[in-house]
Amino acid sequence: MIKRLLLHPDLRSVGIPIASATVLACLWGQSLDSWYLVVISLSLIFSVFISVHHAEVIAHRVGEPFGSLILAVAVTIIEVALIVSMMVSGGESAGVIARDTVFSAIMIVCNGVVGICLMVGGIRHRELGFNVDGTVPSLSVIAALSVLTLVLPAYTTTAPGPFYSEPQLIFSGVMSFIMYGVFVFVQTVRHRDYFLPAQADGYIHHSSKPSNSDAFISLGLLMLCLVVVIGLAKMLSPAIKHAVEAASAPQAVVGIVIALLVLLPETWAAIRAALQNRMQISLNLALGSVLATIGLTIPTVAAVSVLFNMPLELGLSSKEMVQLSLTLLVSTTSLASGRATVLQGAVHLLMFSAFLFLAIVP
Repeated sequence: MIKRLLLHPDLRSVGIPIASATVLACLWGQSLDSWYLVVISLSLIFSVFISVHHAEVIAHRVGEPFGSLILAVAVTIIEVALIVSMMVSGGESAGVIARDTVFSAIMIVCNGVVGICLMVGGIRHRELGFNVDGTVPSLSVIAALSVLTLVLPAYTTTAPGPFYSEPQLIFSGVMSFIMYGVFVFVQTVRHRDYFLPAQADGYIHHSSKPSNSDAFISLGLLMLCLVVVIGLAKMLSPAIKHAVEAASAPQAVVGIVIALLVLLPETWAAIRAALQNRMQISLNLALGSVLATIGLTIPTVAAVSVLFNMPLELGLSSKEMVQLSLTLLVSTTSLASGRATVLQGAVHLLMFSAFLFLAIVP
């Protein structure tokens, strides 16, 4: 395995993850000046590109929708670890970190990522095709889980305010995990064909599949890249926070910027697929990412909250509930026909722009 790694045909796919990991290890915990921030930013960008390359190698080996699922789950697991570490470290915002992260992920992916993919794909290919048997059920699961975890806590009466009581929190976490497990089973086993590219894709892999050893090497390097991306994003967060404070913007903007950085690998992979007229792959990545974020984050933070007796504020404000409802409504209507153009992309990008604007000017 080591010999094969050293003789890997694309040295950049091996060298960049190792170099970026070295940057992370050397600069972690250090006082960062402007030059270090530039190095960290470049390392993060290169790591994103290489992580997508390794994800595509794995996807080519195992086939869809397993490839999209691996990238979505890998990013989410590392993201959850980051959230839990921030919760345990304490601070005034510890109780709302999970809520803000999950809500930001839903808005960024369902509006920003889907909108960009529909826009760039529509510009290049005029009309995009995808399988409604996979997209619409995914949206229904997203709607059910997002309302269960982010809306209902503001209306239950057992606990005051936008909080679940402990039994309610346990129920929400267990149901989220079970529902995500059912979704993965349907996506990968029972109805796998629903999540395969539509016949009109026009995209065919002509190259031979990578070997098992190459796929395992890419899997290891993918995990390294994702750890590096999350670590570098966390290192950049103080500089982002200072910039937000200097601009007198709300603190919620910090969470949005960090979420954007964490979601970069999936975003770039989804855009590449849309440019290749593989919109089903883009939607698998986008919607699967949202489902993994809810289905894995909520159970984990619920367990942490119960074990460490930490308050967990999950309920959204009225403004955010309206944004979430509009996002779910528009996503369902725009993806219900199996065909989409730049118009649907423009609508999603409009809502994404409104989300960013209202976060800065609440």
